[in-house]
Amino acid sequence: MYNANSMKAEEFIADEEITATLAYADANKGNLPLIDRIIAKAKLRKGLTHREASVLLACDNQEKIQELYALAEQIKQDYYGNRIVLFAPLYLSNYCVNGCVYCPYHAKNKHIARKKLTHEEIRAEVTALQDMGHKRLAIEAGEDPVNNPIEYILESIRTIYSIKHKNGAIRRVNVNIAATTVENYRKLKEAEIGTYILFQETYNKKSYEKLHPTGPKHDYAYHTEAMDRAMEGGIDDVGLGVLFGLEMYRYEFAGLLMHAEHLEAVHGVGPHTISVPRIRHADDIDPDAFDNGIDDDTFAKLCALIRIAVPYTGMIISTRESQKCREKVLPLGISQISGGSRTSVGGYVNPEPEEDSSAQFDVSDQRSLDEVINWLMKLGYIPSFCTACYREGRTGDRFMALCKNMQILNCCHPNALMTLKEYLEDYAGEDTKRLGLELIERELARIPKEKVRQIAAEHLADISSGKRDFRF
Repeated sequence: MYNANSMKAEEFIADEEITATLAYADANKGNLPLIDRIIAKAKLRKGLTHREASVLLACDNQEKIQELYALAEQIKQDYYGNRIVLFAPLYLSNYCVNGCVYCPYHAKNKHIARKKLTHEEIRAEVTALQDMGHKRLAIEAGEDPVNNPIEYILESIRTIYSIKHKNGAIRRVNVNIAATTVENYRKLKEAEIGTYILFQETYNKKSYEKLHPTGPKHDYAYHTEAMDRAMEGGIDDVGLGVLFGLEMYRYEFAGLLMHAEHLEAVHGVGPHTISVPRIRHADDIDPDAFDNGIDDDTFAKLCALIRIAVPYTGMIISTRESQKCREKVLPLGISQISGGSRTSVGGYVNPEPEEDSSAQFDVSDQRSLDEVINWLMKLGYIPSFCTACYREGRTGDRFMALCKNMQILNCCHPNALMTLKEYLEDYAGEDTKRLGLELIERELARIPKEKVRQIAAEHLADISSGKRDFRF
């Protein structure tokens, strides 16, 4: 039986409820009075239930879809403004004991190059990332208790935080590793991680078990209940996501929103982020083998409706997606993107030949970080390297209280400008620096509070004279 307050995966993600939700959505996809009532509720900017949002996803009325896109754009502006936060993944190891059929790291893949970074190699990778201008990383590793134990992850985090190169520093490490124990989550919390990210891949239990035939990840309940253990272990911010293309997208959409509702109901804090990856080609993995893929228009609709249904969450899109696709969905709710990414182990220092690849998936957007930042500014966005909320204790319910009241912009807008100024001074190309300085001048004038605007202007001047790391 469906119960958002239950701690059992099959009750807070109940197949019967999702099936009933999809039937309800199909029955009402042309019910314009109901759709108008749901849209009116969405305009209050307090979110929607999984059933309400599923009706909108099923709706094929083009006029209503355009109304939804316009609403998603407005909600994104109200909560997050025109800022886009930049990050990069750092792959520590691709050793893995699981049998996931969609991932080239699966244990039966005998021809992929298996690698694990030493701490000296981590130093080299992080230095390369700092020289690009990155301040925020998401570390990735396969699940392997022998090669990638929690001690290795913790030591890697300590190494990353210790590296100060020129004006570079990684100020926040987010962690995307396999589901683990409450005790290990406590250790990650003590290591001062940012967000703990774990993709569900699919919320359909039967499909999940088929797609994960062997290894510890086969346990659907243990994996799905991981966020509850993470929060029990003291981690404030968790990030959800599914891999679109494994299962029917409408099923995944409903399950994703139910998971967000569960976290709100039990912990009072929903997901800090929601990621929207689509399956991509990788070593010995062909996305055409999965018949539930989604086109760009459907993908855009999903992004818009996640923003409308869960207005407070940060939304992440990676370099899995092309420049064209990212440009299409950025205004619909995306608040974080990766840039200059490598998905291979050691790929920042030593890019790999294709025949010896350790990459988890192909990167569609292969532009440099500077090219991405230049592009964002030309589109009217503020590229941000801000990590202030983590470092000022604005996490969990403290962050959500500010975000849900649409007050987080008071901190985030000036912080974005200051971190962008650091990038322009230390790393930007000539054209990017020119564009950035013009953008900062315009955006500084848009800060509504005079005192905040004055302090931000003083800090921006200090950055020009060589000082670093200011934050509200």
